[in-house]
Amino acid sequence: MECKTQEGAPTCPPPSTRAHRRFCELLPLEHRSVEESLQARVSLEQILSLPELKANPFKERICRVFSTSPTRDSLSFEDFLDLLSVFSDTATPDIKSHYAFRIFDFDDDGTLNREDLSQLVNCLTGEGEDTRLSASEMKQLIDNILEESDIDRDGTINLSEFQHVISRSPDFASSFKIVL
Repeated sequence: MECKTQEGAPTCPPPSTRAHRRFCELLPLEHRSVEESLQARVSLEQILSLPELKANPFKERICRVFSTSPTRDSLSFEDFLDLLSVFSDTATPDIKSHYAFRIFDFDDDGTLNREDLSQLVNCLTGEGEDTRLSASEMKQLIDNILEESDIDRDGTINLSEFQHVISRSPDFASSFKIVL
């Protein structure tokens, strides 16, 4: 993004202005007025085309977690702002870890079970033949994750347990971001 210089000092539009401009770029030209854009919804496909999300292995889950539409297939400008806020440098580690947990909770049941962890690993490693873990490797990895993270030994990771693990990862907050 190019910043304009005013009286010798560089100034950039406020983040919400940049976000609105970016959101409007995804709308048809005839719906880009402020009034219409604040009522509009952008499809998941359009959001996923943003370069900032394109390479993220969790892009679909990110969009679904932040979507307030009943079918979770589009984002309003408010949804888009919420997404950018959580992925900003100013979001607290607690907020970031809460949303990371929701993104990784693929079945939306409030816990990370073996299936969620398997999907998470597949997103990170890719599901191609050359990158996919064997069944025994996956089982061993998930056993290790649960051994390290499942404090109450119920076979799942709840939000509190997840946040405890994340709190020991100093790079988490700085790597959990999207910059427009």
